[in-house]
Amino acid sequence: MAETFLFNIAERVLEKLVHLSVQKIRLAFNVKTELERLEDTMSNIKAVLLDAERQQHHNEKLHLCMWKLRDIFYDAEDVIDDFKCEALRKQDAINHPNINLKVQFLASCCTSLPPSFSLRMGYKIKDINRRLDELATEWNSFALGPRSDDRHVLRRETSSFVDYSDVIGRDEDKENIISMLMKPSDDGNIPVIPIVGIGGLGKTTLAQLVYNDDRITRLFPLKIWICVSEEFDLSRLLKLIIKSVNKRERCDDSTLDALQARLRSLLNDKKFLLVLDDVWNENQAKWVELRNLLRSTDGFLSSKIIVTTPSLNVASIMSSIPPYILKGLSLEDCLTLFIKWAFNDGNERHYPNLIRIGEEIVKKCKGVPLAVRTLGSLLFQKTDESDWIYIRENEIWRLKQNKNDILPVLKLSYNHLPSHLQRCLAFLSLYKKDEIYYSDQVIRLWMANGFFEHPKQNQEWEDVGKRYLNELLSRCLIQKENDFGLGFSFKMHDLIHDLALEVSQRECKMVNPETKMVDEHVRHLLLCDEKLVEVPSVLEKLEKVQTVIVQDGSKRSKIVDKSLINLCVSNFKYLRALELRDSPLTGLPDSIGTLKHLRDLDLARSEGICELPRSFYKLYCLQSLNLGGTGLKQLPDSVQRLIELRRLVITVEAWHLKEIRAGCWTSLQYLELDRCIKLRCLPEGMQYLKSLRTLHLYICPRLASLPRSLKFLTKLEHLQIVSCMSMNLKMELEEEEDKDLHNYELGGVKICAFYQHGY
Repeated sequence: MAETFLFNIAERVLEKLVHLSVQKIRLAFNVKTELERLEDTMSNIKAVLLDAERQQHHNEKLHLCMWKLRDIFYDAEDVIDDFKCEALRKQDAINHPNINLKVQFLASCCTSLPPSFSLRMGYKIKDINRRLDELATEWNSFALGPRSDDRHVLRRETSSFVDYSDVIGRDEDKENIISMLMKPSDDGNIPVIPIVGIGGLGKTTLAQLVYNDDRITRLFPLKIWICVSEEFDLSRLLKLIIKSVNKRERCDDSTLDALQARLRSLLNDKKFLLVLDDVWNENQAKWVELRNLLRSTDGFLSSKIIVTTPSLNVASIMSSIPPYILKGLSLEDCLTLFIKWAFNDGNERHYPNLIRIGEEIVKKCKGVPLAVRTLGSLLFQKTDESDWIYIRENEIWRLKQNKNDILPVLKLSYNHLPSHLQRCLAFLSLYKKDEIYYSDQVIRLWMANGFFEHPKQNQEWEDVGKRYLNELLSRCLIQKENDFGLGFSFKMHDLIHDLALEVSQRECKMVNPETKMVDEHVRHLLLCDEKLVEVPSVLEKLEKVQTVIVQDGSKRSKIVDKSLINLCVSNFKYLRALELRDSPLTGLPDSIGTLKHLRDLDLARSEGICELPRSFYKLYCLQSLNLGGTGLKQLPDSVQRLIELRRLVITVEAWHLKEIRAGCWTSLQYLELDRCIKLRCLPEGMQYLKSLRTLHLYICPRLASLPRSLKFLTKLEHLQIVSCMSMNLKMELEEEEDKDLHNYELGGVKICAFYQHGY
């Protein structure tokens, strides 16, 4: 079932409302009144949203009502963002043409908004409040109430029993774990072996195989199996362990102190193996409580613990040894398992045509045995070839699933995510399967769409994005491929991608020439077909789009991109991100300046673009601009008026850059000069880039030195110089006044210089 992401949207909108109320903006009385009314209404709705999210899966009317609320909340966010755009426009008017004055967002005292703008905004906010009022009767009828964020508490049950005949391809893993269990403990720390992997990979099955092996039974006279699930409560766990050791023990009403004493008496002088299956707890204090109690028993040092978990964070909290990362099965083992579930014993030999189709079906499972079992079970005793072709041709998320099938199991990991991470994970479904994701690109798109919580003290928005990606990595929902520069590339398992597709059905859409229908409320679009000869007509009915990404740009015609930009300008008034890499365009239309909400524009490798339109400075909200690999002659002065800019990548054919004026680009975090072949020097005005953290110089062969003013960039952390063959870092360091330049390393700046081509 597609998700509304309503709780996260409500959080972000309310955050913006609060931020707007503390800014020095003089609002018309009716606007202020309507905004306060909107904030009160949304706060009341948000207070019961957790209850609504819990009930919606069993109440279709409530689910539909939440979709209506989602669209209203999105519209409210757009209107609130209008205030920021207008304030930036007014600030630009104040500072232009005298843009050498220090620029800060909303810096002018008590900024008054034009009466015409206030009137329009007043009508828009009043209309949003009216729509909320119309929904009020239906919303109140659901009798929702406040509740704590216990959405993730879910009791699952597993047992130690395993049918060996059902398990294929785990012999080597079993031997590896048994070998680890038989090694004596060296350091006196708790001997915990974590088994980590995504849901459905077979962590529990592997633990069962080990638990029931005769060698383990002989080695550990006492074996205890506990399914922890999501509620890591010490009292509950102690009761489960006690009952596992002594089934006749009655301890339901016992105090925690009595439970601890009873457990010590049961475990003293006993060598035991404890399996804690399906652990989600990331609260270290809770684990330490249990660990210390177990440590107090006499037989502890010779005992061992196995933990199965989908989280690397859990593994690091509970164990000092590297986790055992469980891998997928081989294609051969997957096919054997599939045949076992799809046919009665030996019956498969009568259907060689089905086996051939089955081989293709198994490839979709990417080594995950539960996925193999799910699809095999769907085809059990079905010998009609059309049934098999249907399974082969459809995405797994579109197929009917039972409670213990692959997607419901994976959905547990999704449900366990905080609301902001759920929305970020769903966004990754916008890309094709087997896509290589790049951390900096994903962070920029998340940021452009306002997915982030407000940064904590001494943090930047980019730091929030890095933290989000690290959380997804730690939960095994994405897998790192390679580190590069300041970021990394990663992939998403096909089944996690299926999960993301399922939960983002009305948020994200991949479009190709065969696409016949797109939900009118979709927010994020990926156009992905090298045979694209025109913009699909189904897009002309859309108005709510916030992200447009075009892939396979090198094969597109100029007509497609012109039509697409015209569509963005005419229909997508609240567009936040536009990615047109490798575009055949020779220029941008002057109308692009009307996309006042645009925060991310990527035109990398669009070699035909030689200049920017006069209206470009009107993109007041632009945070990231990639003009690397373009044919730009010079970066015009007007770009310095983009005071929200945080990331800039440029290629210019000029001998020098325009001088940077004081007060410009005060938010710039990242500056990259990419293949500026003729560039001879950097402007001294770089000293005004007070927020700059990263400077990347890539293939600038005539660039001879760094400006002395670089020493004033106190926030600079990374300076990377690649294939700048004329660069002489010592050239300007000989001056007495420039001694500070020697202190880059001591000041925390990482300098990385490569002088040869090909790096």
